[in-house]
Amino acid sequence: MAAEPSSATDPAMLVAASSPRAQLVREVWGLAWPVIVTMSLESIVGFIDMLMVGRLGASAVAAVGVGVQILSAVSSVMFAVGIGTLAVVARHVGADEPHEAQDALTQSLIAAAVLALAAVVPVIIWAPALVRLFGVGEEVVQAGSAYVRLEMLGLPGDALIFTIAMGLRGAGDTRSPLIFSLVTGVTKIIGNYVLIFGGFGLPALGVPGAGCATAIAFTTGAGVAILLLARGRLALRVSWQHIRPRLTMMRRVLRIGYPAAIEHVLMQIGFFLYIVFAARHGTAAVAAYFIGVRILALSFLPGFGFAAAAGALVGQNLGAGRPREAERSGWESTRLAILLMTVAGICIFVAAEPIARLFVDDPAVIADAVSLIRVLAAAQPLMAIDFTIGGALRGAGDTRFPLVAVFVAFYGCRLGFAYLVTFWLHLGVFWLWFALVGDYIARSALKGWRFRSGRWKAIRV
Repeated sequence: MAAEPSSATDPAMLVAASSPRAQLVREVWGLAWPVIVTMSLESIVGFIDMLMVGRLGASAVAAVGVGVQILSAVSSVMFAVGIGTLAVVARHVGADEPHEAQDALTQSLIAAAVLALAAVVPVIIWAPALVRLFGVGEEVVQAGSAYVRLEMLGLPGDALIFTIAMGLRGAGDTRSPLIFSLVTGVTKIIGNYVLIFGGFGLPALGVPGAGCATAIAFTTGAGVAILLLARGRLALRVSWQHIRPRLTMMRRVLRIGYPAAIEHVLMQIGFFLYIVFAARHGTAAVAAYFIGVRILALSFLPGFGFAAAAGALVGQNLGAGRPREAERSGWESTRLAILLMTVAGICIFVAAEPIARLFVDDPAVIADAVSLIRVLAAAQPLMAIDFTIGGALRGAGDTRFPLVAVFVAFYGCRLGFAYLVTFWLHLGVFWLWFALVGDYIARSALKGWRFRSGRWKAIRV
């Protein structure tokens, strides 16, 4: 299967039943590497973003970190659209039904735009109250509220980019989203430099400047993505002249995707509670958490890439009536993810302290960040299983079981242990970070068992 097919129905997109392992590895890698590069660009931009904000102090880092968490939480509803789009498009591509695949993307874009616009106004109005929920100081509340209100203006663009990218990945085109990511990232970095610190005659806005740059970047990236779709330059095409809502297809996409959205919402609520626990250890721990997550995101990149590859291959092969090849694709993607993420984890574990020092010069923040980075680095093989098998299950349309795994692993293991060490045992922040290990052990075990059971092969999309 070519990584970027000339059309959504290219037969080379499907893994032949007689494919040797070497060919399957090439198929998986051909789909995975563009996603890894795309996510790398996004992580690098996030890294540079936090470096720039870090020059404003620990409070600014905490404010932007909280704002990013709020945006992620609000974006959860988009997962219902994006995950459903990937599963439905992949099935139709595998079944050689290009018109249905394109219709699924069209209806998903309508739904994504409506949901995003509906979310913007309430969040802007209640921004201060949302930031205060994280238990941060008043200085962080003021800066974080301004950041949230400005970044939310870019939510519709973010929703469209995400939906288009998921649809294209379901069709086997993982390279085109690179273009969207590059445009968005370059716009974000330039906007940050100009608006945070002042430039080209504009005043230095500080934290609000970072929020404004985010909104501009998402809107610009969405404009490029829509233009390429309309001109037929991608694996799928949307005819804007004949676009009209079709509730049947929307319901089908959302029926598959809504458990993924609920899962994401629960994860964001869980992250919020986890940050509240961190706040009990002081602002340094909160800042360290956001810095650590930014740095560790670099090691997650193979997981994202192989999850996308597994989702596309599993969905396409099920659509073509090849469940055995679907299973092989999932396991091979997982094996490669474990290999690469383990290597990344080792590198980041060794370099934890010098990397943390790039962000801030506060010794307390550095110490807390280093301990978090090393805990997560050690858990990289478990994360590889969680990411990739989760992607394979979603590509098959099995979106409900990962939701169950969140309840057991995230809420039971991570938050349960975090509550115990924070409020009952009163242990140091290292033990708060260590709660993550139990979470990923449980998630990888549950999802691995589900995929091995083969029940996902019978799910109708």
